[in-house]
Amino acid sequence: MNKFTTLVICASLAFAGQAQSRSFDDVVDSGELIVGVYRNFPPFSYQQDGQPKGVDIDVGQAIADEMGLKMQLHWVIPDENLDDDLRNNVWKGHYLDKDDENPLALKKLADVMMRIPYDREYAYRQDSQTGEMVNEQVVMFGPYQRESWRVAFDTEKLEAVKTMAVFQYHSIGVELDSLPDFYLSSAFAGRMRKNVHHYSTPLMAFEGMKSGEVKAVMAMRSEIDAMLFAENNPRYQVAENGFPSIGKQKWDVGMAVKSTYRQLGYAVEEVVDKMVRDGRMEAIFSRYGITYELPALYQDVQ
Repeated sequence: MNKFTTLVICASLAFAGQAQSRSFDDVVDSGELIVGVYRNFPPFSYQQDGQPKGVDIDVGQAIADEMGLKMQLHWVIPDENLDDDLRNNVWKGHYLDKDDENPLALKKLADVMMRIPYDREYAYRQDSQTGEMVNEQVVMFGPYQRESWRVAFDTEKLEAVKTMAVFQYHSIGVELDSLPDFYLSSAFAGRMRKNVHHYSTPLMAFEGMKSGEVKAVMAMRSEIDAMLFAENNPRYQVAENGFPSIGKQKWDVGMAVKSTYRQLGYAVEEVVDKMVRDGRMEAIFSRYGITYELPALYQDVQ
């Protein structure tokens, strides 16, 4: 075997071991759009009776339809942080995520990944040691929803929740290691900590409220709304309280593509912008009983 042949084989093996992002032309030529969504993340993306369901599934399908493409789902398993999720699913791939048909190659990356913070500070965040941008390999764009925090409570156990201070005396359920967990464990000088009950998911916390383990639940507004909508029981209501000292009260949610494929991002963004402005985006959220709030970019659009 000569040196040239050896180099070709080595290069081929190296290439096969990499996940490949796709340009706009590649996406169009393939006839399909690979949409990255988080696994087991209701009401945004999950499976029900073996079928994909959720807000982000419906939004992804609408984008693909508008572009004349078939949607293919790329289920994202959360890693330690969002930076890892973007690296593993948008621009590089994870070395353990192998293609079933080709064990030497990684699975295809998502062409576009849903539910990414649309936040300038996060997008341009720099490494404290190197000074380089942490997420320079991706472009975050296309805000399609504004999210916030919310509390639901059992009206048979609590008359009202007008301030978080009531949880100095009453129990509340949260997802373990979530921001509500950290907030409730530290706010008011830690006086609520003893009443915070931990669950694996917000849905399990909600079930804990139904079974009487806790009197209230704190999670993202969309999660609370969807659970109340599915339960359809006036016994469980939305609280009217605010969240002092929680930091960011509201944040916009968008999408991400690999930075070298901005043309694809522009095409997707055009569709998303149209959906927000013509009301189709709000209609999708309404299917799941979720309060829809326009992202900051569209706050003047009513």
